Amino acid sequence: MSAEGKLEQMDFWGHVEALRTTLLRGGAVVLVMMAALFAFMPWIFDNIILAPCRGDFVLYRLFESISRRWEWIPDFSTEGFEVKLINIRLASQFFTHMSASLWMGIVLSFPALIYLMWRFVAPALYDNEKKGVIKAFFFGNLMFYLGTAAGYFVVFPITLRFLAEYRLSELIPNQISLDSYMDNFFVLILVMGIVFELPLLAWLLGRMGILSRQFFNKFRRHAIVVLLILAAIITPTGDPFTLMIVFLPIYLLWELSAFVVPR
Repeated sequence: MSAEGKLEQMDFWGHVEALRTTLLRGGAVVLVMMAALFAFMPWIFDNIILAPCRGDFVLYRLFESISRRWEWIPDFSTEGFEVKLINIRLASQFFTHMSASLWMGIVLSFPALIYLMWRFVAPALYDNEKKGVIKAFFFGNLMFYLGTAAGYFVVFPITLRFLAEYRLSELIPNQISLDSYMDNFFVLILVMGIVFELPLLAWLLGRMGILSRQFFNKFRRHAIVVLLILAAIITPTGDPFTLMIVFLPIYLLWELSAFVVPR
């Protein structure tokens, strides 16, 4: 019997059982990934999560080499830059170990979780709908990981560097707590991952007839202003070079969204 036939014969409790099985499998995938990450978390912290705290981070070295070649770009020296974190709560390091393993486990398990949900809903879709969902699955995963990469390699390091060096008064030293660092780390990276899903959302709304390409053509100038303001909020450094580094990827997302929406 085909999957469609099984779906038609399945009663309410059958659907509930199928959903429960899907959720249990998804939870198992996350737990396995979390356990693996928990074992390697000290190395991950030293070499990945805390990498933006050091002056030899790839973005800092890139900006430094660029600022040396072109005088009109603000000087971006990496010499002596280091952010030292402090722990002010007894159990913070343990809970950070657990929470970082969980969040990274969810992020790395994202394709598997979406695939399990796809298997759950696939029997209810027609063949032409399945093709569209498969394309959305691959495109959505690609854009999500591109967004998290942009958050990790660009947005978070720029924000960290500015805020760590900002001084309201020289009498007030910056002492950054582990909790504060991790909150900003995960929020900025996950937000960028979600922001990069905008083309997929635009495509879905276009397929539903809610959004059209004329919308993007009509409000392009407004979008440029709003996106510039958003980039300035994300990276409040004040220099045009850094502002453009953040603005251009977000604006390209706008144009990509306009491209994937049907005319």
